[in-house]
Amino acid sequence: MSIEVRQAVHPDAARRFDTAELRRNFLITRIFEADAIPLTYSHIDRLVVGGAMPVKGALALEISKPIGQATFLARRELGVFNVGGAGRVICDGETITLDTHEALYVPMGTETVSFESADAGAPAKFYLVSCPAHQRHRLKKITLADANTLQLGTPETANVRTLHQMIIPGRVETCQLVMGMTFLASGSVWNTMPCHTHDRRSEAYLYFDLAADARVFHMMGEPQETRHLVVANEQAILSPGWSIHSGVGTANYGFIWAMAGDNMDFTDMDHCAMGDLR
Repeated sequence: MSIEVRQAVHPDAARRFDTAELRRNFLITRIFEADAIPLTYSHIDRLVVGGAMPVKGALALEISKPIGQATFLARRELGVFNVGGAGRVICDGETITLDTHEALYVPMGTETVSFESADAGAPAKFYLVSCPAHQRHRLKKITLADANTLQLGTPETANVRTLHQMIIPGRVETCQLVMGMTFLASGSVWNTMPCHTHDRRSEAYLYFDLAADARVFHMMGEPQETRHLVVANEQAILSPGWSIHSGVGTANYGFIWAMAGDNMDFTDMDHCAMGDLR
């Protein structure tokens, strides 16, 4: 397991970043690597974002210096989403199977977490997001059938999409972690447009189900100082509370959104009028 530390960025600084600096601060390119758990520790709401892709054998979630505790989840909670082949997550000796597009909430205080693939030829790809926690809740698996599912968008605006709220209040009890999965319909390419900010919490996006030659142009920055990042398949974005987080692809795609911060109210957001964007 490896972990990279990233500092929080003030919007005044981000205005002056060139492409390389924007990518270095907000884009995570190392998510899934065979038999590894690359993680990024962000000082934006202390999010930890990464992936586990077991091929030859089990991978264990271990401690590292930035965590500063005896175990990884001593003071944290964890969301796990599988976007690969079938796999297993073992939490304190309990084995939970996760097929593709299934998720698991792992509570604070879980001492051991490891990951396995059911078939090395089609390995699982476990996307991981962790944030600080203050009390222990219940370990829980979530399938798409368990999710609160919303149908959004129109063909005229090229944003027909199915949003699955999976780790949310009313479905899974957490301290602050909220996560879900969205799929764009064929012929649709826009997500979260018109866009918004939510200064009370930060967000991370994993883009996936993209062809090798497809890209998403992720829009970020203050509404009056927008920037963009070109994102490939299975890369993630760190989105601070002051930034919009919208995107348009060269084809349809899926993405996993994760939020942590002051509240878990999904509708708590500040909408940006199209005429105010710059």
